[in-house]
Amino acid sequence: MNAVEKAANHRPTRVRYLILAFLFVVTALTYADRQTLTIVQKQVSGKFGFDPVVMGYLISAFSWAYAAAQIPGGWLLDRFGAKRVYGWSIALFSFFTLLQGLVGLLNASAAVIVVMFGLRFLLGLAEAPTFPANSRIVATWFPTAERGLAAAIFNSAQYASTVMFVPVMGWVAQSFGWPQVFWFMGALGIILALLWPRVGQGPRTHPLANAAEVAEIERGGGLPDLDVAAKNGGAGIRWSAVGELLQSPMLLGIYLGQYCINVLSTFFLLWLPIYFVQARGLTTLEAGKAVVGPALCGLAGGVWGGVISDGLLRRGCSLTVARKFPIVGGLLLSACLIGCNYVQSERAVITLLCFAYFGKGVGSLGWSVVADASPKEIIGLSGGLFNMFGNVAGITTSIVLGYSIKYSGAYNGALWFVTAHAVIGVVSFLFVVGEIKRVELRKKT
Repeated sequence: MNAVEKAANHRPTRVRYLILAFLFVVTALTYADRQTLTIVQKQVSGKFGFDPVVMGYLISAFSWAYAAAQIPGGWLLDRFGAKRVYGWSIALFSFFTLLQGLVGLLNASAAVIVVMFGLRFLLGLAEAPTFPANSRIVATWFPTAERGLAAAIFNSAQYASTVMFVPVMGWVAQSFGWPQVFWFMGALGIILALLWPRVGQGPRTHPLANAAEVAEIERGGGLPDLDVAAKNGGAGIRWSAVGELLQSPMLLGIYLGQYCINVLSTFFLLWLPIYFVQARGLTTLEAGKAVVGPALCGLAGGVWGGVISDGLLRRGCSLTVARKFPIVGGLLLSACLIGCNYVQSERAVITLLCFAYFGKGVGSLGWSVVADASPKEIIGLSGGLFNMFGNVAGITTSIVLGYSIKYSGAYNGALWFVTAHAVIGVVSFLFVVGEIKRVELRKKT
């Protein structure tokens, strides 16, 4: 009786769900750390006299570094493994979040701009490996038929982040002052960094996972040995592989689609609280409460998209149909965001935002697709390239919205800009991506 047959005689453990829960919490924290400045923007801009353009550049500083560091971050994951890189990432981005609270000690506006931009830039560098690591860890721990839901769950943490942390950050800012928001969030991250080494083992070495679970993962198309290769010094990572990835029309279509989805994400996560304050006249605390409803819909949509996709796979649909159907349908629904330009009541605005956020959540299956389609030798590197394309949206969206709001005095143009990208994303997945299948790297000569 071989090892797989012996494993089949035991009930498989479900340690992968513990791993997924930890990824969910860490991902929610990363998004909350990005949102800290938007939550306190009214106090910061009021104290230092910043206009929307300055705030747009400060908000975008994170994305400049985050996008630029995606390929190096993905390479680090493939070279050294998720356990080490993920742990250092959590510790560093939490430290840089905490340091932003010290900006309140400065008096000169120019100094505040330089220091805050620099710290948010460092925050972006430190967070860069987290999403490629999530994708790599899910590919390691989950069979193909469970991967869509698993990726949807960790991706839906961006919506849960708003529910879990934005009202708390608004309360902290109003009750204790805006610097304390950064200190509070930084401290939470440092606690998680200390816990990760105990949680983040691979399937074959995790003390709580039995052989039956490992066999179940492997039979279902999971890759439980990804970090074993990294532990032994990597598997001959070639930077020329980046060129091979960029020569794939399928992957380019997926990358473009993710860029469009992240335009929506940037608006919902970083600009929605500002929209409620500036365009709808709410206070910081009221805005923190107003975003909860749409964020919950985004969370529900994110999970539902994974359920639909994996359900279609189990019913015999092709991988292409199972992944594309919720993405296209969700992005089409998210385009109802433009209706906010044409209604006046706060209730109508929130209702439209709930539908749009739900649709965006359903369509956010890009991480599942990239795990399905990337060469297995460089899932981290491919995920980094994918996330680099996606997070260029954080740069362009924040700057475009900043200028649009400053010179028009309204959010109408901003909402048109965001909605147009939902339509472009649909076109990319329908007509550029084609059949979704795993790319094979060319053999070295």
